Amino acid sequence: MIPYSKQSVSDEDIRVVVGILQSDFLTQGPCVPEFEVAIQERFSVKHAVACSSGTAALHLAYAGAGAGKNTVGIVPSITFSATANAFLYLGAQVRFCDVDPATGLICCDSLEAVVRAIQSELQPESIFVSPVSLAGATAPLDRVNLVAQKYGLKVIEDASHSPGSFTESENCLLQSATCVFSDAACLSFHPVKHICCGEGGAVLTNDDHIADSARKLRSHGIVRPNDSSHDTPWFYEQNELGWNYRLTDIQAGLGKSQLSRLDSQLSKRRFIASKYDVAFREPPFHDIFDCPPLHAGHAWHLYIVRFKVKGHRDQAHKFLKSKGVSTQVHYVPVHKHPFYAEKIDPVSLIGAEKFYESCLSIPMFPTLTEGEQQRVIQGLMAFCEEAE
Repeated sequence: MIPYSKQSVSDEDIRVVVGILQSDFLTQGPCVPEFEVAIQERFSVKHAVACSSGTAALHLAYAGAGAGKNTVGIVPSITFSATANAFLYLGAQVRFCDVDPATGLICCDSLEAVVRAIQSELQPESIFVSPVSLAGATAPLDRVNLVAQKYGLKVIEDASHSPGSFTESENCLLQSATCVFSDAACLSFHPVKHICCGEGGAVLTNDDHIADSARKLRSHGIVRPNDSSHDTPWFYEQNELGWNYRLTDIQAGLGKSQLSRLDSQLSKRRFIASKYDVAFREPPFHDIFDCPPLHAGHAWHLYIVRFKVKGHRDQAHKFLKSKGVSTQVHYVPVHKHPFYAEKIDPVSLIGAEKFYESCLSIPMFPTLTEGEQQRVIQGLMAFCEEAE
């Protein structure tokens, strides 16, 4: 079975991890700050705070930016549940906005409409928005920023799918996770992501307060003296209620090794995407599904095709599975999950529902071989010929 995605672990990654296992520190040693410095340098941000998962990163970033009981967080419905769940962890409310049905990225017109409705109905102390950079494509962060400036929103980018991605806008180069248009950005280091730590995440920010808060809260809210020359260097105290969201040295060492190969891994993903694009330009593919727009800065965490006839997506998923090809759906709209459907008033998000009904993620990972990719293409061709 060809998976839709999987980790890419090198001999150097293994050597690094074995070295840490043989060292004095498996956790709370030197590897985490070294990894954080490497992230700061790679993404040109002032602070990087490593933690135990992408979900933990969202939780820490929202908390550090001041989310709480008098906050409403706005989330595009096409995302993983964690983007919304982390607001609820802090007692905030969640509202969902729509997405572009072609890309799955946040729709700024819908965002603005949701903001106006929140302000007239709830009058919260603060409103957050978490634009999701989906599948490797950067969210329209410049346009989100215009809405944020107009209404005083705090912006936390969910960049779990898009480290290294960029796109050109009318005014500038938009780069995911660089915090030019956001208060903070969050990364995930889950095995199928671009940087694998086993599990892990990071908060990236240029805001000193968000970074300081994230560092404290990831370790129970405990603070310690900054250096060993302190009169009582052993002393520590808990100033607020935090969580155990620390990353281990084992994970950080693996992450730093993986980060050093990010650009080469992106090149491999882009090459694979270009081969799909060339194949799918020909019949019978383009009569059955649309491909994602191909552009130089896409990070290709996922390669998502969108079927033109309702029902074809599910049929293709089952057909390909019978041929030994695993696929996935990204995502079931979060507002459709029973947990959220019971919490919020019914909402019609036509773009999200249209994207969901058509989307299928086919195999995309750096170690996908030419032979495996041909099997995927041939499997889709066989399905399309039957579906015509």
